[in-house]
Amino acid sequence: MPTRGVQVNRKNAYLFLCVLGVVLPYSQFVPWLVENGLNAQSFVRQLFANRIGGFFGWDVLISGVVLVGFVRSEGKRLGIRQLWLPIAGLCAVGVSFGLPLFLYLRERALESGGANPVKAAAQS
Repeated sequence: MPTRGVQVNRKNAYLFLCVLGVVLPYSQFVPWLVENGLNAQSFVRQLFANRIGGFFGWDVLISGVVLVGFVRSEGKRLGIRQLWLPIAGLCAVGVSFGLPLFLYLRERALESGGANPVKAAAQS
């Protein structure tokens, strides 16, 4: 049921979150990159410079591993094509882009009838 007369399509919401998932993290990363260059050692040192940074660092790293497993299993179960895209998005940006991109692809496949979750679940 729409709220306040506005109905949001899930697929479009995921696409919007993809954009935010690139723009917001890169708004912080690009200036750091300009200042530090491609210095992976400095990146990791600064990421884990304190406990709160370590908390977020580990959270994102573990979420990335979980996302790869989810993309592979759910993508295979539903017969979603182009599963390399969200994994590439994960590597290029992070979970903030890879997850909504996969959910967008999943919604697109479900809308087009290319993925049949009932049939796929019965085959499992």
